[in-house]
Amino acid sequence: MTDKFHTELKDLKKGVSEMARYALSMLQDSHDAFINQDSPLATTVLDRKDQLREMTVTLEENCYQLIALNQPVAKDMRTIVCSLKVIAASERIGRYGKSTAKIVKEIAGKPHIANMMSLPLMSEYVLAMIDDSIKAYETENIRKLDGFSARDDTIDALRHSIFREAITYMMENPKTITQATYYIIIARYLERCGDHACKIAENVQYMETGERIEIK
Repeated sequence: MTDKFHTELKDLKKGVSEMARYALSMLQDSHDAFINQDSPLATTVLDRKDQLREMTVTLEENCYQLIALNQPVAKDMRTIVCSLKVIAASERIGRYGKSTAKIVKEIAGKPHIANMMSLPLMSEYVLAMIDDSIKAYETENIRKLDGFSARDDTIDALRHSIFREAITYMMENPKTITQATYYIIIARYLERCGDHACKIAENVQYMETGERIEIK
């Protein structure tokens, strides 16, 4: 491949990394807004959705052009394919941040239930997983993906725990039903974001080694 192609491929990876971190910031800020009941911060997350979409479309087009104009093979082709997968996962993560921000606007000013039922801890785990998957993509260092399966299991266990606790509060006090339901929804969003981190990790592994794995 030409030097021009590899320069463009490097630029693509940089753009995808920036988008992934933009999406991560949306999720991070939405959860900071949730924990602190910060409605103005939630509004800034909602305001970022259009930029996220623009980045998605632009980067996808760049990927398609690199394939069409250069017909890459081997590692170069896997890098572009991985980049497309990272773009898709990042868009979903950012959208979950947007959806969480909408919930924050709905429940702003209402006292939290039971220290938010481990949601801050679950958020911390998920955000760290996403960050590590992005770092693995940026640095092409798959060792950053060690232990992802166990970390995903921890996130699943936290979601189930939050669900059970929320149901208990609903049964004991019907006035908590709306807020506890939102907690269940946010926990589900976090679990899905963890799954997207795993998908990024799987594709980085494929990019680097040509080996397909499934993180369960």
